[in-house]
Amino acid sequence: MTRIATPLTELLGIDLPVVQAGMSWASSSSALPLAVSRAGGLGVVAAGPMRLPDLARALDETAAGTDRPWAVNLPLYRAGADEVVELLLARRPPVLIASQGGPRRYLDRFHDVGTVCLHVVAGVEHARKAADAGVDGLVVVGAEAGGHPPPAMVATQVLVRAVVSAVPGVPVVASGGVADGAGLAAMLALGADGAQFGTRFLATEEATVHPGYKAAVVAAGVDSTRTVGRGLGTIRALNNDFTRRMTRLEEDGTELDVRRGAFASASLKDAALDGLVDTGKVEAGQSAGLVDAVLPAREVVDRIVAEYRRAVTRLPLPTEEPRPAPAGTAGA
Repeated sequence: MTRIATPLTELLGIDLPVVQAGMSWASSSSALPLAVSRAGGLGVVAAGPMRLPDLARALDETAAGTDRPWAVNLPLYRAGADEVVELLLARRPPVLIASQGGPRRYLDRFHDVGTVCLHVVAGVEHARKAADAGVDGLVVVGAEAGGHPPPAMVATQVLVRAVVSAVPGVPVVASGGVADGAGLAAMLALGADGAQFGTRFLATEEATVHPGYKAAVVAAGVDSTRTVGRGLGTIRALNNDFTRRMTRLEEDGTELDVRRGAFASASLKDAALDGLVDTGKVEAGQSAGLVDAVLPAREVVDRIVAEYRRAVTRLPLPTEEPRPAPAGTAGA
């Protein structure tokens, strides 16, 4: 098994600094997380939209399906979050990735059962607070990300550098705009210890979303997403009838209640499960433009490793040798 060792891989016990994002519906099952963890990365079960019995089954399947580390992503704002926490504590997942809330709410209890806790942040201030609370690592989400980008819309490259400088010694996973091994190399060069891949893993055979959703991601260009939902919980999604309608309402200065109704009239589930990619919320990042095929998740991981090798190999190293004189000059 190829290894790319970083403080993150040492912390989690994985071979590669490749984290599959916890994506509602796409990884709200065991299939994709198992495939990624078996390939050497960190597979993540997305607990966000799952009913307790379905989540319990996915956790049991994942635990039984691999002896490699895996994780659960829990948005702390979801309905019934306290009940989900109790279920997770009973199942003792190797890793918890929590978002949309403060870490002090859960941290001690998960540490007590041996779970490594990563916390999702979208700014330097929240990163400092999470680090001070004692989280084991951070997932730093930049503006290019699909789903819920940071409110300030700071690019991943800038935000990762700022967070790494603000919380030295805390393992950082960079998220947003990363779809291949060159992106992984770039994030490690910035000081991150790993990268989270969301949109790339949407277009895999194991992702449990509608084929039409995957096809829309593959067909997208780097300029095929937009952010909508200002004041309502901004999302980044592929351009379609829903995003065009929301954009018109926002540009026209339509009152919030009307926009709220339009925003709520579509859902991620419409697109992900029912295939309504024209009218649903087709959440995806700008890196959709770097995705050109639906592949098995293991092949995606293998490609990331091969691309990483090529990216690192082609980087010029500094030398102390004097620069050669141009041909034809004195002394040449």
